[in-house]
Amino acid sequence: MKKIEDIDRNRIPKHVAIIMDGNGRWAQQQSEKRLFGHQHAIQAVNDAVEAAAELGVGYLTLYTFSTENWNRPQDEVDGLMTLMIDVVKEQTERLIKNNIRLLIIGDASRVPEASRKAIQQCSADTAACTGTTLILALSYSSRWEIAEALKAIVNDAQKGALQADDVDEETLRRYLTTRDIPDPDLLIRTGGELRLSNFLLWQMAYSEFYFTDLLWPDFRKGHFFEAVYDYQQRQRRYGKTGEQVTTK
Repeated sequence: MKKIEDIDRNRIPKHVAIIMDGNGRWAQQQSEKRLFGHQHAIQAVNDAVEAAAELGVGYLTLYTFSTENWNRPQDEVDGLMTLMIDVVKEQTERLIKNNIRLLIIGDASRVPEASRKAIQQCSADTAACTGTTLILALSYSSRWEIAEALKAIVNDAQKGALQADDVDEETLRRYLTTRDIPDPDLLIRTGGELRLSNFLLWQMAYSEFYFTDLLWPDFRKGHFFEAVYDYQQRQRRYGKTGEQVTTK
């Protein structure tokens, strides 16, 4: 694993997104129920958040719960929502101490009221923090987000606020839940799977991907630094040639 001293502080990604995969499999390896894995993933979250803050990463988005996850066994969903309340309440002081602001993206209407209120309170309590912004993608899916954006565009068009010729990529961006957030520079996915799972599909058109077989509960700061170090070895061309980028 890499250490923070191995990282080029002049090439820190502005936005890192993480698909936190492997909690259930980790629990099964311990002969425990899936919720046991979620409970033991809290340290991994803390390490990722602290590593991002120490590096000066501006935004860290964690894929916390997808819209598809509502189809999981009810006892697991209920346990996760209850766990979220406890974790958010426990971590609020820690976030403030580390100058970390909390934001939420996703379909909040589907989140149980108690969980939603706890998260909203934490977001309000950390609103004045000016360091890393921690974004929880909760009850989120990219297809849901794009569909909601299109509904809003059509609604504004019907009101006469938009014309068809006004709609371009930047227009759609303004209607996304991430409208005020830069696109991810780096995606980290644990658990060995090699897919995006309906996560920030529009925003990650040019993100760099880092996949690891490590299960999320075992993720630590050094693994975050390893991913950032790997990212720094790459050349981001955005459709240009390597020569164009290096001579810029």
